[in-house]
Amino acid sequence: MILLKNGEIHTVTNGIFYGDILIDNGKIKDIGANINIEGCESIELNGAYVSPGFIESHCHVGLHGQDVGAGEGIDINESTDPITASLRAIDGINPFDSGFQDAREAGVTTVLTGPGSANVIGGTFAAIKTKGIVVDKMVIKEEAALKAAFGDNPRRIYKSKNKMPSTRMGVAAILRENFYKAESYNHRVNILKSKGEYYERNLKLEALVKVLNKEIPLKCHCHRADDIATAIRIKKEFNIDITLDHCTEGHLIKEYIKENQLPVIVGPMLSSRGKQELKNKRISTITELFNEGLEMALTTDYPVMPFSGLLNTAIEACKNGVDEEDALKMITISAAKISGIDKRVGSIEVGKDCDLVIFDNNPFKYVSKILYTIIDGKIVYNNLDNN
Repeated sequence: MILLKNGEIHTVTNGIFYGDILIDNGKIKDIGANINIEGCESIELNGAYVSPGFIESHCHVGLHGQDVGAGEGIDINESTDPITASLRAIDGINPFDSGFQDAREAGVTTVLTGPGSANVIGGTFAAIKTKGIVVDKMVIKEEAALKAAFGDNPRRIYKSKNKMPSTRMGVAAILRENFYKAESYNHRVNILKSKGEYYERNLKLEALVKVLNKEIPLKCHCHRADDIATAIRIKKEFNIDITLDHCTEGHLIKEYIKENQLPVIVGPMLSSRGKQELKNKRISTITELFNEGLEMALTTDYPVMPFSGLLNTAIEACKNGVDEEDALKMITISAAKISGIDKRVGSIEVGKDCDLVIFDNNPFKYVSKILYTIIDGKIVYNNLDNN
């Protein structure tokens, strides 16, 4: 057991208090004042700011190596077919990607990582911890969401191949057609199963069936307002769960998003407007969507932004009117809820995984620095250790 003494503990679900955290077998065993366990390893925090470990809700770490040349180590897009629903992020993640160390140094303890946006359906995202050498042992949720991409990326990729989709209409049509195929496949399989008869599995359609059955959400890459509206249209047609990822022009149709009560993952907001569909990107989008009462998380879209940008984006949101505790929730408990992993991570509560980031001061002040990052009760980054 390890005892963290005298911290300013920001639970994000049960307020802020000054006290201790007892860690046992990777879990939070107790939270309170004046906890004393004889023979227990103790770390004195001297009033340091204790937050839940940060959660990156949409990135590509482990699939897009940052320290390798083009081609080698870039496993983010299987851009040979617009529908690659059977792909699983877990099969491509390299735990030795230096991006994981960057994440730990930035206080990011959990990531949702997966395929990029070249394809209409790219494959499944995985929710994993940022410490480990075998991805199977890092997993929180092997299949956390199925990635879909609207807008410029799939149409640009396949137009260059003289292949559908080359328009936004084509993107929506391909997505719609494949969901109908998945519905038919699921119906046939259920009949054959009831008769005890053999059926040939179709892994692409099985991945889509999981979305139709609401086992996992459709993770919708969408920047422009019209692409956001198309994602919502597909959601309504098939009665599926979705998240609106990036949501760059969400402020333009914020009332419509609120009307449909959809979770949003906003960002990356501190990168350049590098393409036409980003022309209306602005940090105030976070505040405008938050003020609509939406469940919201932030993203760096790593490697588009470094992981340190997650906290920096939250800080910028505060400059635009978001309360510090609300901004903290966007990169902790709200991110966990949107990702379906809040029973294990996202807040400081008894019974949850002990994933923490400890600062010498209020992290919403730029002069603060991380002292420790803790994953599963173990210090994985120690800024006090010169080694």
